[in-house]
Amino acid sequence: MPWPNDRRAESRDRILLSAERLFTEKGFEQVSIDLVMQEAGMTRGAFYSHFDSKRELYAEAIRSAARRMARHHPPKVDDLIRRYLSPEHLAQESGSCPLAFLVSDIGQRDQQVRESYTGIFTALASRVSARPDAVPDAAALRAVVLMVGGVAVARALSDPALATQVLEACCQAALAERAGAVLPAEPQHSSCVE
Repeated sequence: MPWPNDRRAESRDRILLSAERLFTEKGFEQVSIDLVMQEAGMTRGAFYSHFDSKRELYAEAIRSAARRMARHHPPKVDDLIRRYLSPEHLAQESGSCPLAFLVSDIGQRDQQVRESYTGIFTALASRVSARPDAVPDAAALRAVVLMVGGVAVARALSDPALATQVLEACCQAALAERAGAVLPAEPQHSSCVE
C-alpha cells in the first residue's frame, strides 16, 4: 500500500532540510547520500523514491533553501539588504542563503545545478530592483553582488571584527547602489550592522 501524499511530502521535506543544511555547511563533495539520509533520520533506500541522484538533490536543495529564505524576507527592500548583510545571517547554521554559502562550490557543478543557482540569483536581483517580475537593472545586480560577495567573504574571514566591517561596508554600498547615491570615500556608520 503506497504512502499517503502528505507523508511522502513530509519525507521529501525532511530530506531537503537535511540536504540544505549539509550542502550549505560542507559543499557538494563532502556530503554523501548516506549522510543526508542519516541526518534526516531515514534509510538510503527511501532516498530513491524522491530523487534520482545526489546531483538532482543538490539542485533541488538550492531551490528549496531559497524558497525558505524568501518566506522570511522583510517586505521592504532596504530591510532585506540589511538583514542579508547582518551578523545574524552570517551566523545561521540552517536557513542560510545558498547564493553566498555555496558560491565557490556552484561553479564546479553541472548545468542543472548552475541553472538552479542562476534562477535564485535572478529572483533576488529582481526583488532588490523592486520590480519582482522584471529583468533586474544594473543597480540591482551590483547590489546583489555586494550582498552575496559580502556574506561569502565575511564567512571566510577568521577575524569577527573584520567580518562585521565587511558586512557593514557592503551593506552601505548596496543601499547606496539602490538609492543611486555615490558613497563617500570613508564609510559612515549606519544601522546596517548592529
